[in-house]
Amino acid sequence: MAETAELILDGKSITLPVIEGTEHEKAFDIGKLRDQTGYVTLDSGYKNTGATKSAITFLDGEEGILRYRGYPIEQLAEKSSFLEVAYLLIYGALPTKAELDNFSGQITKHTLVHEDMRKIFDGFPSATHPMAILSSLICALTGFYPQSVSPDLSPEEMELNVIRLMAKMPTIAAWTYKNNMGHPLNYPRNDMDYCANFLYMMFSFPTEKYEINPVVVSALNKLLILHADHEQNCSTSTVRLVGSANASLYGSVSAGINALWGPLHGGANQEVIEMLEAIEADGGDTSKFIAKAKDKNDSFRLMGFGHRVYKNFDPRATIIKKAADEVLQALGLQDSPLLKIAQELEQAALTDEYFISRKLYPNVDFYSGIIYKALGIPTEMFTVMFALGRLPGWIAQWKEMRENKEPIGRPRQIYTGELERDYVAIDARA
Repeated sequence: MAETAELILDGKSITLPVIEGTEHEKAFDIGKLRDQTGYVTLDSGYKNTGATKSAITFLDGEEGILRYRGYPIEQLAEKSSFLEVAYLLIYGALPTKAELDNFSGQITKHTLVHEDMRKIFDGFPSATHPMAILSSLICALTGFYPQSVSPDLSPEEMELNVIRLMAKMPTIAAWTYKNNMGHPLNYPRNDMDYCANFLYMMFSFPTEKYEINPVVVSALNKLLILHADHEQNCSTSTVRLVGSANASLYGSVSAGINALWGPLHGGANQEVIEMLEAIEADGGDTSKFIAKAKDKNDSFRLMGFGHRVYKNFDPRATIIKKAADEVLQALGLQDSPLLKIAQELEQAALTDEYFISRKLYPNVDFYSGIIYKALGIPTEMFTVMFALGRLPGWIAQWKEMRENKEPIGRPRQIYTGELERDYVAIDARA
C-alpha cells in the first residue's frame, strides 16, 4: 500500500501522497493542497520544497555524496573528460567512442562566433564586470539564431542549440577576459581539445608561441567536471524557472549566469583569494585570523570552509586539493606566501577541534580559487570559470524540464501589506 501522510485542518482530514525517489528520499506531494484547503505552504528560500522531479544529479549533503546520472563524482573526475561528462548530463548516458567523437566534432565546428559579436564587446565600458558581458552575449545569441526562441523546437533544432552553446561559451568567456585585459582576441583552434583550446584563447598572444601545460589542462578538466551540476541550486532553479515560460535555452542560461553572479552563490572562490590576500597584507599571521574566526563577537569568517549543503565534507574538495598541489608544483608556485597562508588555514581546519566539531572543512571553492589564482586568472573572472563548468548542467536541466513538459513556475506568497483602502487626492494627503 502506498505511503501517505494525513493533514488535519479545522477537523477535516486531508491525505497527502508520499513521493519516494530512487535514492529513497521522500516528499509530501502538496500539488492539490490549495485546491482542497485554500492554504499554501510557506518555505522561504525553498529550503524544504522540491520544485521538480529530476533524474540528473543526486546530492546527499549529510553523507558527502555527489553523483551525476548515478556515477560517483570521484570516478568521473578521475577517469572522464569534461565533454564526456557534459554528454552524460545532457543525454543521460555515458557516450560510446563514436558518440563522443561526434559530440566533440560537432562542438569543434561551432566554436567560432559571429564577427558582429566583436561590435557588442566594443560597446561595453572598460570597467564592465565580466559576468555582465558573459550574460549579455549569451542572451544575444538569440539575435544571431532567432529560431532558437521557438517554443516548438524539433529534437534536431534543440540539439543544434545545445551544440552551439557548448561550443561558443568558451570562446565568449575567453574573449570576455581578453576584452577586460585590453588584449587582442584569439580565435579558437580546431586542433585542440575543449580545455586546451580554452586555455589557448585565454592566455596566448599573437607575438609568441603558447605552450599547453598538460598539468594545467588536467586540473581545468577536473574543475569543470566538479562544477558541472549541483542539483537544484539558485542558478539551476533559475534556468528551469525561466525555461518553464518557454524561454529559449540561451535566454534561460543567461538568467542562470546572472543568478550565479550573486556573491552568495558563485563568488565564494573569489572571496577565498581576497581573504588570503588580506591576511598576507596584514602580515601573514594565520593564528590571529583563526582566533578571529573562533571569536563569536568578531564578524570575520574564514571563506572556503564548510558548505551550505554538505554537512560532513565536500566530496569535490579532496579531488581538487590534489589537482591544486599538482598545478602549484608544475608552475613553481609551491613556495608562494599566499599558498603558505592557505596551507596553514587548511591544516588548522583539519586538526583544530573547533573546526572539526562544526564540520568546517575546506570546500571546493577554497582549492579552486587557489588554482585560478595560480593560473593568473583575475578574481573577477572566477565566476565566469564557474559558469563555464556549470553550463552542461544548466543545459541538461533546461532540456529535462522542456522534454517533461513541466508547467510554468508560479510560486505563491503570504501577503503582509496593507488592507484595502481608498485613494486620497494628492492635495488632501497629510
